[in-house]
Amino acid sequence: MAKNNDRDIHCSFCGISKNEAQMLIAGNGAHICDRCIQQAGEILAEELKQRKSKTLQTALKLIRPQEIKTHLDQYVIGQDDAKKVISVAVYNHYKRLNQKVDKDEIEIEKSNLIIVGETGTGKTLLAKTVAKILNVPFCIVDATVLTEAGYVGEDVESILTRLLQAADYDVAAAERGIIYIDEIDKIARKSDNPSITRDVSGEGVQQALLKILEGTVVNVPPQGGRKHPDQKMIAVNTSNILFICGGAFDGIQKKIANRLRTQTVGYKMNEDEEEIDLNNLYKYITPQDLKNFGLIPELIGRLPVLTYLNPLDKGTLLSILTEPKNALVKQYKKLFEYEGIDLKFDPEVYTFIVDKADEFKLGARGLRSICEAIMLDAMFEIPSTKEQTGQKALEITLDYAKKKFEKSDLKKLKVA
Repeated sequence: MAKNNDRDIHCSFCGISKNEAQMLIAGNGAHICDRCIQQAGEILAEELKQRKSKTLQTALKLIRPQEIKTHLDQYVIGQDDAKKVISVAVYNHYKRLNQKVDKDEIEIEKSNLIIVGETGTGKTLLAKTVAKILNVPFCIVDATVLTEAGYVGEDVESILTRLLQAADYDVAAAERGIIYIDEIDKIARKSDNPSITRDVSGEGVQQALLKILEGTVVNVPPQGGRKHPDQKMIAVNTSNILFICGGAFDGIQKKIANRLRTQTVGYKMNEDEEEIDLNNLYKYITPQDLKNFGLIPELIGRLPVLTYLNPLDKGTLLSILTEPKNALVKQYKKLFEYEGIDLKFDPEVYTFIVDKADEFKLGARGLRSICEAIMLDAMFEIPSTKEQTGQKALEITLDYAKKKFEKSDLKKLKVA
């Protein structure tokens, strides 16, 4: 009798009987078999994937190059050429993600880019500022900790682990992301001469980066490979990940000057020769200079877009000190505002800070060091003494700034 009842029970979707199905789940007046459950799961996953893709594509269309540059202008002073290059690269990355490739349609290749500039000119700041406006996962990684697989340090795959973490381990979102690799010059080949020792943190890392930059499927350890060797790997396709690299390339100016054959004393051989800006040789940089510095040709070929950042002059340093949305002066005023103190600076103090920063050749980072030296005593004393003294305001005069600066160790810095 029970067998006859089993034959009478069928899947409400496909009509298969209970005897023919591996499992039949009963509901409120209906049944569903294991095969229909599996098909429904696949349909649901595909539908959710398409909805997510449409949502992302709609969001990507909102950010155009001029909008990205306008956002960068609020935080980064000058560097218009680099900002345009970055804005176009990010926007083209968006368009590439939206492209539906047909058989006869042209497939757009990604344009990884490399930014060259002196320390303190804003390479990392540009990357961090871009990250605030993006609708795709974005991470910043440091190339100095990377080594060839099997040696002490981090594997190149850890770059993708950071991106996965930024995407909350959503692989589909991570595969559309952007990675900024900082200090790319620190993995330059140490020497052109063969050595008995392996260059595991230089050329070895460059070779390991090649396939990732170009596009391949990489098995990524979600928690870092060396500490958890038994963990399950996550497959990530890097074909649609945009890579932006940045580095100071200290000393590359000499290689540029040798290539241009510049001479500071003497006559020009040809009146038609363009006047060379000796204070900003970075603007003449070419892929050949990167090769002479120590990047292997295969890596340079996978970073086709090359741009530069201008050195910071006194006028630019003054603007950085006072104008951006998160300018140093505004930050200090906000810090003292929390203590109930109205902080004011005399205009001559700005000039003094800029002159010292230009003297030390530390770029925008030098501004912070000098400001800290001037403001240290006030930030140390006022929180404890303001209630007794009833102090409501603090004015930083030129004499006060010079006095505090002379007490600091910064005055001992000498530029080589």
